[in-house]
Amino acid sequence: MKISILLPDLRGGGAERLHLVLAREFVSRGHQVDFALMRNTGELLDEVLPETRIHDLKAPCFRNLLFPLMRFLKNERPDALLAAMWPLTSFAIWAVKLSGVPTRVVVSDHSILSLSPSAKGRLGTFPMQLTMRSSYRWADEIVGVSKGVAQDIARLARLDAEEINIIYNPAARGELTSEPTTDSGVSNWLNATQRLITVGKLKAVKDHVTLLNAFARIVVENDQASLLILGDGAMRSVLEQQVGELALVDRVSMPGYVQDPYPYYLAADLFVLTSEYEGFGNVIVEAMECGLPVIATDCPSGPREILDDGEYGKLVPVGDVNALAAAMLASLEDEPNPQRQKDRAADFSIEKAAVRYLQLLA
Repeated sequence: MKISILLPDLRGGGAERLHLVLAREFVSRGHQVDFALMRNTGELLDEVLPETRIHDLKAPCFRNLLFPLMRFLKNERPDALLAAMWPLTSFAIWAVKLSGVPTRVVVSDHSILSLSPSAKGRLGTFPMQLTMRSSYRWADEIVGVSKGVAQDIARLARLDAEEINIIYNPAARGELTSEPTTDSGVSNWLNATQRLITVGKLKAVKDHVTLLNAFARIVVENDQASLLILGDGAMRSVLEQQVGELALVDRVSMPGYVQDPYPYYLAADLFVLTSEYEGFGNVIVEAMECGLPVIATDCPSGPREILDDGEYGKLVPVGDVNALAAAMLASLEDEPNPQRQKDRAADFSIEKAAVRYLQLLA
């Protein structure tokens, strides 16, 4: 097949990385893959395979997207278009229908849209409901990356939940080629006896504030623990100030965004995720693939599904500092079972996800 993948850009986010991995797997199975990007920017551009073309739609915002996307479809005539993340999904459906090309369109959403910042404005979820109800019924297939995401799509688009396909993100690499890090920039963390790690953008929804408050409590009882926060974002200055106020400067490292977090997972002893909500939670699977025990907030949605109702990690209430601190102390004392974690991570392989997507795209 000739498959086009439509994204805003190739920044270093979870959804963008997911589609980069899918593109590689599609190519390995003999398919031609192109990226159609609203803007030809992003940290992941260098990771695109040489045989995968990138088309810059030169659409700085969504209101400029429809006609460039229609021209792209008429010129390239892909067999299938895979579009991710509302409202790009709605524009993809409209463009296919208006262009008249016989392209099969599959749309996917990767977060709980009704809880996203886009739903917190003056109009709430009304723009989502309006656009999704006027477009999603015309998609050939719709994908949610967890049961919670699928249910949210169904409510917003006024569709039967049974019409939404659930395809878990292929967050597991399949093989670990990275070596444990020796990065001198995180020497305090590396020199600690017990190393905790979290990975994610520094934004409010990730709730690093609760994580730092809980960590401040455990260091009172555990002077061997050190925390590494990988990621960057708008909350950096707030979190750095909090680290100082909690007297954790020597116990918390925040080196910023890294292209490959796996060396850091491999050097860690415990992974912690404190999000207020997730679409899936790729980083949980990544950490498990490296054999790490996991603590995650029982947020909508993803962590409970990945951890199988707590079978493969500890689930704590969102924003509960006491419960999180207790879970961290207990996990650091528990005997780890790396192979069990790795076996569970294999359930979220690229091979399984690619087969499901290709079935929908064909």
